[in-house]
Amino acid sequence: MNTQYKKGVLELCVLSLLNKHDWYGYEISEYLTKQIDIADGTVYPILRKLKSEGILSTYLQEESGGPPRKYYSLTSLGRETYLKDREEYLDFARTVETILEDDDRDKK
Repeated sequence: MNTQYKKGVLELCVLSLLNKHDWYGYEISEYLTKQIDIADGTVYPILRKLKSEGILSTYLQEESGGPPRKYYSLTSLGRETYLKDREEYLDFARTVETILEDDDRDKK
């Protein structure tokens, strides 16, 4: 798949996951790597960027038998951003789908 397609949607995917519940970085990375086939380490710069923009917050939580994990959660700004970006993306995707379907009809 075209790498630019992936880059354009990864931030929205991270926000979508965090809209469901809090995740720790490695967990997000593993999930997205399996779903979208991205390189290891791709997610961490996105998480840092979103945190610096006030879209995410973090907290440490101790796990049984291991070191504390840094969990990410959406801030209120993050939820607003996610809902706005989600709607914009879905509108865009529907428009692209319509254009592509029109292309198929034009060939008949």
